[in-house]
Amino acid sequence: MKRSEINAIIREADAFMRTHGFFLPLFAHWTPDEWRIKGPEVREIVDRKLGWDVTDFNQGEFRKTGLLLFTMRNGSVSDPSSKPYAEKIMMVDVNQVTPMHFHWHKTEDIINRGGGKLVIQLHNATTSEGLADSPVTVSTDGVQRVVPAGACVVLNPGESITLPPYCYHAFWGADSKVLVGEVSAVNDDDSDNRFLEPLPRYTQIEEDEPPLYLLCTDYPNYYRAAG
Repeated sequence: MKRSEINAIIREADAFMRTHGFFLPLFAHWTPDEWRIKGPEVREIVDRKLGWDVTDFNQGEFRKTGLLLFTMRNGSVSDPSSKPYAEKIMMVDVNQVTPMHFHWHKTEDIINRGGGKLVIQLHNATTSEGLADSPVTVSTDGVQRVVPAGACVVLNPGESITLPPYCYHAFWGADSKVLVGEVSAVNDDDSDNRFLEPLPRYTQIEEDEPPLYLLCTDYPNYYRAAG
């Protein structure tokens, strides 16, 4: 992705969140120059990859296959007892697919915080990590339900679904753009995503203009105490 495209997506997402009364923490708007003078007091942000995350899964078609996320809080993989949870906010566009994947360790609640409908397609994983034909049992807002393999659950604003480990899921927006929340166990995007079709979690960036705000993967290039 070009940095100019990422900057535009972040501007769009920031405005979209505000229209739904959702406001990000102060560090969301620190400039690259501000990051250069930060010290050890912000290590938690850096080490736990809090902040902006824009990915097209290196497919080159963000509006078709992509996702914008902002991680507001997260525990440590090496010490999950210190903060055993994570929280994200996401912007999902109409027919913009986050590809089929599961997590080996993380249980997560996916929440429609506002906007259009969120469509989630579900499969159990086989022992060889393929797609199982078995019915999928999930909880939506505390109500257990069983759906056929490959079926879609539609979440209206205010509704949520709990996804356990080894539950394959893909999702996209319907009707209009969706503000999506995630509350989960400690998040590890470096090693806890199993995509059905092998995909990189983070995108490669073409630096055609300076960053508006840093992505969580940019910190080592700007934060002096990153080493």
